Amino acid sequence: MRFFQSLVQKFSGKPVDWDELEETLIRADLGVPMAMRILSALRQRSQHATIMANDIAEIAREEIVRILPLAPNPITPLPAKPKVLLIVGVNGTGKTTSTAKLAYYFKHNRHSVLLAAADTFRAAAIEQLAVWADRIGVEMIRSHYNADPAALCYEAYEAADKRDIEFLLCDTAGRLHTKSNLMAELNKVKRSLAKHDAKAPHETLLVVDATTGSNALSQAREFHQAVGLTGLIVTKLDGSGKGGIVISIQDELGLPTRFIGTGERLEDLSLFDGRTFVEQLL
Repeated sequence: MRFFQSLVQKFSGKPVDWDELEETLIRADLGVPMAMRILSALRQRSQHATIMANDIAEIAREEIVRILPLAPNPITPLPAKPKVLLIVGVNGTGKTTSTAKLAYYFKHNRHSVLLAAADTFRAAAIEQLAVWADRIGVEMIRSHYNADPAALCYEAYEAADKRDIEFLLCDTAGRLHTKSNLMAELNKVKRSLAKHDAKAPHETLLVVDATTGSNALSQAREFHQAVGLTGLIVTKLDGSGKGGIVISIQDELGLPTRFIGTGERLEDLSLFDGRTFVEQLL
């Protein structure tokens, strides 16, 4: 059930239990600051009128819209060199599949794409991305198992530049956000790309699984601190009431959701639209 619908259903026909409402908002992964803002706005209104279930949903919607960008900046090509997107995340979030979907999205929109299989610690990831590359019809730079991902990304940039490729997508190995040595390796990848272009990677996107709830916020905090994220790709955001994590990450870290995944097909990745998110997914 969608979030606003569940609020109306849960609190219809009875006086507001503020403790229960607070717990409901926090359990929805909105984050404590957002939950407190909604409660504060509702308490202000309750001084002048009786709060009904529809009021709760209305105030929640207003507060969410206030902090959620309706249309994050689009990712567009650079004039004369590749735009590099570094795709990062923990294991099991759908990172490699999301990288492939992103390649399909750009190619579908008439852009040239090169994939870099920089997840060299999982042999299956290289093969998985190669299968996707063949299906999409894009080229891929790869190396052997356990190769240096920073060196591979350096070579991939050279190849993209020579071929006048618009987008270079680097799929990195999944890593626990709590492992400092693995996070340091991402910085090495970034430094190697910066040797070609001081501003590369131009986008560093974290893939998070919406169903992991508040753990996704912890991941975003650590990755952002370590490598400087520019946005999110949120997977499994399928209207099942799990979208609160998008709001809490935007609210706390100022990181916009750039793309959302809602299924397994290549086509199941779309630009995030705040208005659609609020109206349909919440």
